[in-house]
Amino acid sequence: MSFLAVVLSPFILAMLVPLLRKAAGNKIGWVVSLLPLTLFIWLVKQLPTVMSGEPVTVFYNWVPSIGVNFSLYLDGLSLLFGFLITGIGFAVIVYSIYYLSTKENLTNFYVFILLFMGAMLGVVMSNNLILMYIFWELTSFSSFLLIGFWYHKERSRYGAQKSMLITVIGGFSMLAGIVMLWVLTGTFEVREIIAQAALIKESGFYIPITILVLLGAFSKSAQIPFHIWLPDAMEAPTPISCYLHSATMVKAGIYLIARMTGALGGTEFWFLTVSSIGLGSLMLGSYLALKQKDLKAILAFSTISQLGLIITLIGYGTPGAIMGGIFHLFNHSAFKGSLFLMVGIVDHETGTRDISKLRGLAKVMPYTAAIAVIGSLAMAGVPPFNGFLSKELFFTASVEAVTANLAFIHPYAWLFPLIALCASIFTFVYSVSIFHKVFFSGEVTKETPKHPHEAPVGLLLPGLLLVSINVIIGLFPGLVAKSIIEPAVVAITGAPFYVKIYHWHGLNLPLAMSLVVIIVGLVLYYRLDQLKAALARVPGTPSSNRFYDWAVPAVLNGALRITNIQMTGFLRDYNLFIILYTLLVVGGTIFMKDALIISTADLAEVAFFEVVMALILVAGALGVVFLKSRLAAIVSLGVVGYTVALLFVIFRAPDLALTQLLVETVTLALFLLAFSRLPKFLSEHDTPARVKGINVVAALLTGALATTLTLIGHSNKYFEPISHYFIENTKKLGGGTNAVNVILVDFRGLDTLGEIAVLGIAGLGVYAMIKLAIRKGGKAHENE
Repeated sequence: MSFLAVVLSPFILAMLVPLLRKAAGNKIGWVVSLLPLTLFIWLVKQLPTVMSGEPVTVFYNWVPSIGVNFSLYLDGLSLLFGFLITGIGFAVIVYSIYYLSTKENLTNFYVFILLFMGAMLGVVMSNNLILMYIFWELTSFSSFLLIGFWYHKERSRYGAQKSMLITVIGGFSMLAGIVMLWVLTGTFEVREIIAQAALIKESGFYIPITILVLLGAFSKSAQIPFHIWLPDAMEAPTPISCYLHSATMVKAGIYLIARMTGALGGTEFWFLTVSSIGLGSLMLGSYLALKQKDLKAILAFSTISQLGLIITLIGYGTPGAIMGGIFHLFNHSAFKGSLFLMVGIVDHETGTRDISKLRGLAKVMPYTAAIAVIGSLAMAGVPPFNGFLSKELFFTASVEAVTANLAFIHPYAWLFPLIALCASIFTFVYSVSIFHKVFFSGEVTKETPKHPHEAPVGLLLPGLLLVSINVIIGLFPGLVAKSIIEPAVVAITGAPFYVKIYHWHGLNLPLAMSLVVIIVGLVLYYRLDQLKAALARVPGTPSSNRFYDWAVPAVLNGALRITNIQMTGFLRDYNLFIILYTLLVVGGTIFMKDALIISTADLAEVAFFEVVMALILVAGALGVVFLKSRLAAIVSLGVVGYTVALLFVIFRAPDLALTQLLVETVTLALFLLAFSRLPKFLSEHDTPARVKGINVVAALLTGALATTLTLIGHSNKYFEPISHYFIENTKKLGGGTNAVNVILVDFRGLDTLGEIAVLGIAGLGVYAMIKLAIRKGGKAHENE
């Protein structure tokens, strides 16, 4: 399989799913699951190459004139995300086979999830920023379809719309940053942009570019203040929640930050922005998770918190911190993915996710309880699971924040480990509450809609597979340290870095912080009811949700009002809007650019007869406006056209004169043919004085602008007139002596052919309408 096929195959299979559904029936999930498994195996085969430092690349010209290419790049960072997308994608698809009823629209489900998988692979493997942006927005679109899968539910539609609006707005800002990067560096290729990092950071565009790019990343990864879309997206079926919110979509923002660290990172602005948002999300997410009763809601806010932790570490920018962030990203996918699948099992087998109605389930659901215990303890950072290792790295990086390149934060350095400690305590408390209250606290619940029982093997296996990773990597971190984590860190930092992860770091401050988290966390969990009561008394935080719920209807109402003002149904109003816009844009440009430069030095003398003809033109035009008879107005319009034709004759342009005469004659004939069917001719009394005044002003301004533009164009000659070229080459290249004829039939012969075709079609249309009118008239007469 080629590299290109890896990215495109999900889209191809998505197109084939409707056909495969007919052949495979309800077994379609098994057919679809083969693709992520195949892609995962292909990625495993690339591991030795990537570990040796040799990226896998593909390059195709797409729009080379503006630097947009279909270029793919597989290095350590792309490979890590590729493993998550295909590996967890395989587990989720297998899980969905048992989770979704055969009455669901399985065709739509697998088409949407394949679209999303292909888009995510495109995001993490694109080496061209425009190509990455296209895949980026495709993830927003496909996730909109996935979140709104149960579109008959209002909350699903609300969540889908919310996630798409927020992530797409972030994507637009990212696109603006990408364009500014192109203006600065002259390329969209990521490697070439990173090579010009010094130029970017020294330019005045650095801060705007960084803000715009980070807005896209933060909105995608649900970081404050964009975190509000993630809890509402939980209305999707659990396999989708698992795939989008534990392993892939929400990590696209983290991928972007990591990928752009080489170009934009390493500055005080980058550190303060990225780390502050990360720490804020870490703290707010863990705090809000404690206040939830719905298991999926707890995991949603937990995801916000955990992503904040990863972003904080990448924002620190030191190789050790980046290593901790990448390792926690890997671990988070394993424990959060297994927890989402566990919640789906609980919901599937009990009929509820309300934590207040669930207890003692371990007696009837022992395997599900095992998934919950291991996944939760890994998330809480308890040894010997993998979460403990990455949490230790987080504490270490926070304590060592005052390093050579972060020394400017020295007066406030104590805040970083303090926030990390507080957020980790909250994380420990809600993690323990997930498994202890649901599975071990009290007798088996009798308040659930369904009688609780263990899930079938097909539902359990994907969760057990994911949760076993937490144990294996926790006991043997070296399995991924050298092969997966180190190439990813090197891809971000661009420098060699030796990754070694082990349990015992000696008696130091990070270890003491871990002990404090466990001890204080256990005490707080023992006093959980009092803790929640205390939290309930804390004043509510300013909510972005309120702003969103106000802004969306406000924008829609504003758009409706503008539309009602604009779409009046009167042609004169539409013309007026177009004229005013043209006056504003063109006139404003002339004013802003100081382009009002008019010279009369080379104007030709005006003959007397030219003045007379100009007066006839003006008189004809005024006649059209003021004459009350339609026939007289049409004749007056003809006077204008024939006078123009006469001017062409005087200025030695007989071809143009002939064309003008033909057009004018045809126009007059058409007017006369349609004479009886034209609408009532408006008299002065039919038009309000206010409208007439506006029309007069618009007409005068339009005439003034046209005259000004003509004079400016004549007075400013930046290039040699093209007429010299045609005069010199008419005989040599066209074989004729009439430049106008040669231009029409030789230099722009295809254009002329197109114009003739259009005129011919118009003529046939007129002929057909006249014939139709005559036949109808004849029949009418016959009937009479």
